Amino acid sequence: MSRRGKLWFRVAPVLMSLAALATPVAAADLVIALNSDPDSLDPMMGGSAVGRVVFAGFCDKLIDITTAGGFQSQLATAWTWSDDNLSLTLNLRDGVLFHDGTAMDAEAVRANLDRYRTNPASLRRGELSAIDNIEVIDALTVRIVLAQPFAPLVSALADRAGMMMSPTAFTESGENTGLAPVCSGPFAFVERVAQDRIVFEKFADYWNAENVFLDQVTYRIIPDPSLRLINVRSGDVDIAERISPNDIVSIEADSSIQLIEGPSIAYDQILINTGNGPASDNPVGSIPAVRQALSLSLDRAVINEVLYAGRFVPSIQPELIGTAYFDERFPVTARDVDRAKALLAEAGVANPSLTLMVSNNSTSTQLGEMIQAMSAEAGFQIKLLALEPSTWSAAAEAGEFQANIGIWSGRLDPDGNIFPWTSCKGFLNRGRWCDAENDALLMEARQTTDPEARKALYAEAMDIYMAALPQIVLYHYKSLWAARADLKGFVPYPDGLIRLQGVSVGTN
Repeated sequence: MSRRGKLWFRVAPVLMSLAALATPVAAADLVIALNSDPDSLDPMMGGSAVGRVVFAGFCDKLIDITTAGGFQSQLATAWTWSDDNLSLTLNLRDGVLFHDGTAMDAEAVRANLDRYRTNPASLRRGELSAIDNIEVIDALTVRIVLAQPFAPLVSALADRAGMMMSPTAFTESGENTGLAPVCSGPFAFVERVAQDRIVFEKFADYWNAENVFLDQVTYRIIPDPSLRLINVRSGDVDIAERISPNDIVSIEADSSIQLIEGPSIAYDQILINTGNGPASDNPVGSIPAVRQALSLSLDRAVINEVLYAGRFVPSIQPELIGTAYFDERFPVTARDVDRAKALLAEAGVANPSLTLMVSNNSTSTQLGEMIQAMSAEAGFQIKLLALEPSTWSAAAEAGEFQANIGIWSGRLDPDGNIFPWTSCKGFLNRGRWCDAENDALLMEARQTTDPEARKALYAEAMDIYMAALPQIVLYHYKSLWAARADLKGFVPYPDGLIRLQGVSVGTN
């Protein structure tokens, strides 16, 4: 293993002593520090937020997003809805190759989308369930025919469901596709060492190669945010994700590194179990007014200031303020303990108790403690249960929780922020809240591409959601990275991903 491969995981005292001796890396190589090890590197199977960061470096999508939160071309140069919204025609970029030399053409697109939507193991099936069939018009034109209109399709194709892999490779490798993934992005897979590193090298035949200034990219797994920052300061890492807001002041005072800040559509929320088994049988799970009281007992501004140095965006709804579908009727509310107490009295509930499940990292635990202390002033009795992420996830899926704190990476299309969480059969609706009228509105909003019509439908659905409050949104994130001072060309996007096109470091 190289010096770069060994340094980060040494014990902190040794790492600190070596940091001063470390030298910057070659200008044509980039090292990125991640907060955790991704799951599968097959877009069909990937489900982790950190996995999307890695995908951005090697797996181009049919459609990308813009810095302003719109959509722009990537592998597809244009897309057009039919008048009845029952088909979406894509015009593909000419001359694109996968890393194994296979052509990225209409047949490849059909093979990928069919794999995503029909494979029993696919996590993309729900996103593409509206597809009836896929027609190859010619080598560079493909038409996606829908069984019913589905406006969020464009957004889905700007995420993992739109990541194109070599059909040659995934046909040969089958269920092992994620072990040596073959896409068409700027970098090609070299190796992966679990819990340590993932290495890629520049793909010489990349369609946008003139905008790639790096020869190799290594993603290193460094769970501790303080160690990620130490490695940036030492020069052993070029850019680190998910920097603690508490480190902002020290970063801004250090001329050898830089803070990069960007908007984020990701948000944290408290998910309430309202109907998923016996754990939902309590006043918080069964009475909306009690959930309203819990929300009012929280001071989001103080949480933001204490935990996130005031950099995050307090909120009570899934849509980020300033975006197209933000509902201005529901701005963030100030804390109101008296009103919270009154709601509990009206509901006939004194001192409601609740077990709140959190991940066992320092930030999540501290957030849970703040919620515990603030809500106690209104009469709530909250017990914290800190679990490893895998245990947390298993308990959530099984309905073995009363409430939990979780992050959602967010989607540009409002359907992706609302439907999975609040539709009766939504795959993220672990609390099993279900409202038939809400479901009907969300389904109708999926079937029109008219933005104004969709806004009106989501407004009606938001009235139902805000009254029932099956989830309590706390704030939207800001994406925070620490990078070497000589890193150039990195542009933040609202999805928080690290796009490597245009990025250089050192004298390169």
